[in-house]
Amino acid sequence: MQGFLVAVLILACLRWAFPEIAAPTSPSEPETAADSLQTAALADAKPAEKPAAKPAEKPAAKPAAKGKKYHRILSVPSYTAAFPDTNAVQLVAAQKWGVTPVKNREDAESRKRELVYIGSNPYFHVDPLYSSIPYLVPRAAVLLQDIGQAFFDSLYVKGVPFHKLIVTSVLRSQDDVVKLRRRNGNATENSCHLYGTTFDICYNRYQTVQDPAGPRRRMVRNDTLKWVLSEVLRDMREQQRCYIKYEVKQGCFHMTVR
Repeated sequence: MQGFLVAVLILACLRWAFPEIAAPTSPSEPETAADSLQTAALADAKPAEKPAAKPAEKPAAKPAAKGKKYHRILSVPSYTAAFPDTNAVQLVAAQKWGVTPVKNREDAESRKRELVYIGSNPYFHVDPLYSSIPYLVPRAAVLLQDIGQAFFDSLYVKGVPFHKLIVTSVLRSQDDVVKLRRRNGNATENSCHLYGTTFDICYNRYQTVQDPAGPRRRMVRNDTLKWVLSEVLRDMREQQRCYIKYEVKQGCFHMTVR
């Protein structure tokens, strides 16, 4: 009995000295180690939550179709507006860069130091000439060759089968002009063709280039080829390499080197 009373007295003293020992546990107090273990065990027992579904991704864009990408054919807004250079304008350049007019074919043969022979080649075809001679001054011959090559390049990048340009008129002698004026009253007496600086390329006929060992190439409308040719000639004119007149009745581009 004395021991019990002593124990009660000691506990009373401890409670008086340390009153927090007897205070009730608050819900906000931190978990004990045992509580932490119990919480972890319960968490492990719960089924794992599924992650939130991601929004559906758009299908990847398909790669561009394989093959060559061709350039569009644009032509020019107006042939007469794009190629307005009259005979008077071209005559000034012809007299500057050309030879003195040749009298006839014999005279032209003796002037070969000043003139270059123009014949059909891979880039253009020369029609049978009845009112002119196949000669040009070197400056004009280079221009004609460059036009033919640029036309081929343009056909290639636009995906159009190759066609040759057709040259219909080149150097005219004074005798040729006289004969031509008898048949054509509109032919000028002082023609730019007299100086070897001028040539005509028709826009309503072309010569198809065929592969002898390959399949026959498809037909192309003359209008399509005319549109491509007009782009080439417009570029040459804008580079100030020539003057050009769109001839409606003769069906050709009449041009003089500058």
